[in-house]
Amino acid sequence: MRQELTLQNGDIKKLLIKYSIPAIIGMLVSALYNVVDRIFIGNMEEVGALAITGVGITMPIVTIALAFSMLIGIGSTANISIKLGQGKKESAEKIMGNIITLSVLIGFLITVIGILYKKNILIAFGASESTLKYAEEYIGIILYGTIFNIMGYSLNSTVRADGNPKIASIIMVASCLFNIILDPILIFTLNMGIKGAAYATVLSQVLTAVLSIAYYMSKKSNLKIKRINLSLDKNIVKLIFAIGISPFTMQLATSMVQVVNNNALKTHGGDLAIGAMATVNAVALLCFMPVYGISQGAQPIIGYNFGAKQYERVEEAFKISAGVGVVIFLIALFFVELFPQSIVGLFNKNPDIMAISIHGMKIYLMAMPCIALGMAGSNYFLAIGEGKAAMFLSLLRQVILLIPLIMLLSRMYGLTGVWLAQPICDFIAAVVTMYMVIKNLNKYNNHKTTIFSKVRIYE
Repeated sequence: MRQELTLQNGDIKKLLIKYSIPAIIGMLVSALYNVVDRIFIGNMEEVGALAITGVGITMPIVTIALAFSMLIGIGSTANISIKLGQGKKESAEKIMGNIITLSVLIGFLITVIGILYKKNILIAFGASESTLKYAEEYIGIILYGTIFNIMGYSLNSTVRADGNPKIASIIMVASCLFNIILDPILIFTLNMGIKGAAYATVLSQVLTAVLSIAYYMSKKSNLKIKRINLSLDKNIVKLIFAIGISPFTMQLATSMVQVVNNNALKTHGGDLAIGAMATVNAVALLCFMPVYGISQGAQPIIGYNFGAKQYERVEEAFKISAGVGVVIFLIALFFVELFPQSIVGLFNKNPDIMAISIHGMKIYLMAMPCIALGMAGSNYFLAIGEGKAAMFLSLLRQVILLIPLIMLLSRMYGLTGVWLAQPICDFIAAVVTMYMVIKNLNKYNNHKTTIFSKVRIYE
């Protein structure tokens, strides 16, 4: 009860700090799974450039697995927050049980389909004769960890809604450190190469799932995983999917964009251009995750207060999270534009791939502040249970705008056009997102909403 009163009555800034800092740590740690792998793989002697390209080709498959993780994890977390805000603890625990079963079923299907058709999929995703070997070696192992990947992500997300964001971040940090320790041992000491990076990632995902389950079996959790709740309830599944469908669609769209990108990059820049995109995406992940963590931290605050009909607190949480996100991205953009060579050099020292990466990164990430508004807006609609609006915003940025622009601009400007498509989409999507959020807030509040100020124009 103490936690519920804090969410309903506590200072919004303090609550955001409490929930966002652990979430930011968790998001950064989650990003480091991919980033650390790419750093070690990119620095492998002789084959580093081709190996990191191979990893880049597998990213659409990894993103598909992440899409299902978000479908279950974010959909469950938002619903659990709303149920707790309504005082329905038993309903929240039923959602917990369904997470386990959904993770096992969906993870198993992805693993089987991926293993059976991985070669054909990778070729369609942009693999060449030179890079197919590395892509197959990496993804062939990653796929076996899909169940643990989905379950670990989903359960760890709900730990924040359960009122223990610090524990959620501790679990993620422990898993990431495990991955960082294993990477050099398996890749270099045991001479396993790219397979070692994959094994390190899978074992770390297993650890995340095990520790998250252990939390819900301990006395520290408010909610409990109960055997009786493991049976799938179609109404609960619908609730989870109704909210989770937006981030799920966004990630599937991201996977589709990655496929289009890979093929456009291969056409206009060759294999090394795909490797460059893998490097740029790794940098982007590190920039995005703090802001995404703020959005994740704001989600239980927005969801709880929306359920309690405290709409002014909902608005305040959105404004602060969006504003802080913009500031973080401005700082990140400063370093990206001024120190690109030092940043890219962490991943690969090959002069050809470095040149392509630096050129691409400075263009690709130049609209980062706009992305903060898009993230905060999508998260707002997810938190209040309006999954369709969030899904539209995701499709707008990743499909409706981006894919046609990649195709058009790549024909007009070659490789530079591929990089340029993303910032144009980010700007347009931010404008549309802010319009929709303000319109929605005005529906619930009795005043006209401004974006980053507490100044209000009363009707």
